[in-house]
Amino acid sequence: MRVLLLGMNHRTAPVELRERFAASDPAPLLAKLVESEEIEEAVLVSTCNRVEVIALTQRPEAARLRLRSFFRRELGGEAAAGEEGRRLDDALYELADANAMRHVLRVTSSIDSMVVGEPQILGQMKDAYRTAVDAGACGTILARLFQCAFATAKRVRRETRIAERPISVARVAVDLARQIFEDLSEKTALLIGAGEMIEIALEALREDGLSSIHVANRTRAHAAELAERFGATAHALDELPSLLLRADVVLSCIGGSSPLVTLAMVTTAIDSREGPLFIIDIGVPRNVDPSVNALDGVYLYDLDDLAEAAAANAEERRRETVRAEAIVLEEQQRFDGWLAALQAVPTIRDLRSRAESIRVAELERVLGRLGLDGAQREAVEALTRSIVNKLLHAPLSRLRSQSEHAGGFASLEAVRELFGLDSPRSGEGEEGGDADGDGSSREEP
Repeated sequence: MRVLLLGMNHRTAPVELRERFAASDPAPLLAKLVESEEIEEAVLVSTCNRVEVIALTQRPEAARLRLRSFFRRELGGEAAAGEEGRRLDDALYELADANAMRHVLRVTSSIDSMVVGEPQILGQMKDAYRTAVDAGACGTILARLFQCAFATAKRVRRETRIAERPISVARVAVDLARQIFEDLSEKTALLIGAGEMIEIALEALREDGLSSIHVANRTRAHAAELAERFGATAHALDELPSLLLRADVVLSCIGGSSPLVTLAMVTTAIDSREGPLFIIDIGVPRNVDPSVNALDGVYLYDLDDLAEAAAANAEERRRETVRAEAIVLEEQQRFDGWLAALQAVPTIRDLRSRAESIRVAELERVLGRLGLDGAQREAVEALTRSIVNKLLHAPLSRLRSQSEHAGGFASLEAVRELFGLDSPRSGEGEEGGDADGDGSSREEP
């Protein structure tokens, strides 16, 4: 039994290609995929940053072709030909067995994410797993793999700090605000602008419990649209002087050739309030007069300050990623051992069966010539059975032991290859099988 993975992600394919092969409803596609002779189980992961199929098969070469056809036809449609087909081939990566298993664990633990440590991927992987189960496409082995992946993700969150330090500029800004105020739930924030940075900051502020938020923008309609989504209030830029009087946290990211927040505005605001005023200016050019930083009770950070903090946090995450990778490897080896132990049962059975069939065939071939009575035949029968059992005892014991540890799957594959357990049993016990001139039969390759 082999685990295969075929997919594309943000590193190998641009968004316009990823969205072309994204699956809005994976269930019928999975049901059709596992109806094929090549695929026994399958899970389809489709997010904004990746499209991947994880499959279980006993026919790996045929399964590889089937998965590529699945991408081209079921996901991409017949239009996935010509230049787009070539782009698809360039974007796809293929992993097998231990590498495929480890990849699933790394993705679920957000080590492989565009933003390392982001929490959304765990929920997305759980959704993909549930969809496959409901579609009847996920059986015992992939179910165990995904349960292992979920447990690994929890260990990474619990035993590392991979998700503690934000690395986007907007989230760093909110993190700094939390360090200054400790509790943001009773504070008021003023966000100037309505672009992506402001939206990310709004999400982070809401996550940290801040409820009083004002959004000011040149186009009030854009401010209103954003404010409505986050339960904030919308304002025009001419309201900035009055809004500053009520704000504890100010985050500005808006275009302009001169500062919108002047020294006079902030001086008035700080003179009429108690407690610090925290200002984050990530506009280019800067939106806040730099001289504001000289005022007592004002903490001003610009883009360079935040970029430095983001870089430090990213380096911290890289160090934590090393620890996370060690956890992933440990859990992957544990799953590999479980899978190998599962595979050991049929391998041991097949090896015993192969040995027994050879013993019986050889015995039947010679017993008729010896003229033995019943007791003598039973004695020879017992002797040959004992020889087979003793020859198999040590290798089967080691096989059981190795199957419980990392690399056990490789040992099983080697045994099946060495003893030809997946090959036709031609020539066993036949008269013409004596290749060495000693009366023994030889298995055909």
